[in-house]
Amino acid sequence: MGESVVVIGNFDGVHPGHAEVLRRAREVGGDLPLVVLTFWPHPASVVRPGSGPRMLTRLDERVALLRAAGADEVRVVDFTRDFAQQSPAEFVEAHLVPLRPAHVVVGENFRFGHRAAGTVETLTELAAGRFAVVGLPLVHVGDEETCSSAVRAALDAGDIRHAATLLGRPFRFTGVVCHGDHRGRELGYPTANLPVPDELACPADGVYAGRVTRLDGRDAHGAALASGVEPAAWPAAISVGSNPTFDGVERRVESYVLGRTDLELYDARIAVDFVDRIRGQVKFSSVEQLITQMDDDVRRARAALA
Repeated sequence: MGESVVVIGNFDGVHPGHAEVLRRAREVGGDLPLVVLTFWPHPASVVRPGSGPRMLTRLDERVALLRAAGADEVRVVDFTRDFAQQSPAEFVEAHLVPLRPAHVVVGENFRFGHRAAGTVETLTELAAGRFAVVGLPLVHVGDEETCSSAVRAALDAGDIRHAATLLGRPFRFTGVVCHGDHRGRELGYPTANLPVPDELACPADGVYAGRVTRLDGRDAHGAALASGVEPAAWPAAISVGSNPTFDGVERRVESYVLGRTDLELYDARIAVDFVDRIRGQVKFSSVEQLITQMDDDVRRARAALA
C-alpha cells in the first residue's frame, strides 16, 4: 500500500474526542488515506481478566462509527496475551511500519507495548525519522474531559442526558429481540426485549423515554423496506432491569413502542436510543399498582419525546 496517516486507539464509544483525533489526522495527512488501528477486546480484559470496562458499543458498531467519522480503513488488532507481551519496538515494527505511515496521530495519554511502557515520546523515538508523530490533548465538554469512562459513569448514574452530551449523540443499545415472559402483552404493553450481556454498558435500572429502530432493513411487520427507504425510529417507553415485581433475575432492556401492539420484532436486530430518564426501578406489591405506574410512564415518555 502507499503512504497513509495512521490513528491508534481503543475508540470505545467513538465520542467527540475520538472524532477530533480523526479530524486532526485528516488535517495533518491531507489526501493520504486515513487508517485507524484499534484493539479488540479491551486490553484490560486480557491483561487483568474480569477487570475490563463494559464496552459502549459492539465491535461492528465501533467500526461503522469510525468510518462515519472519516476513517478510510479500520484495522482491528486482536488483543491477545501474546500481543500484550510485545515490546513497544515490536509493536511499531509489526503493526505500524507495514502501514507505511507518513504521520501517526494519537492522544497525548497514549500508552502501548508490554506493561504500557510506551508513551508518545517513546513512539517518536521509535519512528526514527520514518514517520512523524502527533500527540493531541484530550477534548473537553465544558470543564470535563471527554472520555469513555466518563460516559460509563453517567450511564451508571442513569444520567442519560449527560451521557448523550459526552457522546455527542443519544446512547444506543443494540441487540436481537428475544422472547421474554410475554407478560407485557398480557398487561397491555407488549415489549421488545433485549438481554444485557455482562460485557456491554447499559443505563442504570429504571424507566426511560427513547426510540426504537429496526436495523435489518424490514418494517414493523417484517416486510423488506424499499430501496432507499430509511427505517422508522419509533417513540418508546423503555424499562431497564430485572422485573423485580415478578422476582426476575435476568437484566433486560424492554421497549414498548408507544401506541403499537402490532409489531413483529422477534429475532430482529434493533437499536434502542435513550433520550430521557423517567424514574428508577421499583418493586410493586401488586399487578394493579404496576399497571397504574406503567400508564403514567407511557404518559411521561410521550411528553419527553414530544
